[in-house]
Amino acid sequence: MKRQDYISWDEYFMGIALLSAQRSKDDNTQVGACIVNHENKILSLGYNGMPTGCDDDKMPWDREGDAINTKYMYVCHAELNAILNSGDTSLKNSVLYVTLFPCNECAKAIIQSGIKEVVYLSDKYSGEANNLVAKKLFDMVGIDYRPYKMTGKTIELQL
Repeated sequence: MKRQDYISWDEYFMGIALLSAQRSKDDNTQVGACIVNHENKILSLGYNGMPTGCDDDKMPWDREGDAINTKYMYVCHAELNAILNSGDTSLKNSVLYVTLFPCNECAKAIIQSGIKEVVYLSDKYSGEANNLVAKKLFDMVGIDYRPYKMTGKTIELQL
């Protein structure tokens, strides 16, 4: 008899996004992303971090202060990294699983890459300007977005 307690596709891909987020060196916010095609095959992964080749130890990680000395001017978001990590693979009509609802800048990259659905774990910036703009952009071009429905399952990994 086949096993009945296996995880769903949504659980699997959001789990991979959560695991990817653990690569982030950001002390405050770890975000992960997983892009899949209509056959449930993983096309790309990403997490938030400094641009490739930039020494993490020489980059600012502060959240407050002069803009030039905060992380916001430097960090590449998980969604953008996943899009850029896809190389020559087409993302047309794919689904993005992401642990934090995309900002307006990532929304533009999502639209340009051809992603058609966004499944997000958290929308903690809901109502803020960049969040409202991202949703407006998605609505304008017909990109579906939906919250991930927590199932309460716990998966423990020992590495």
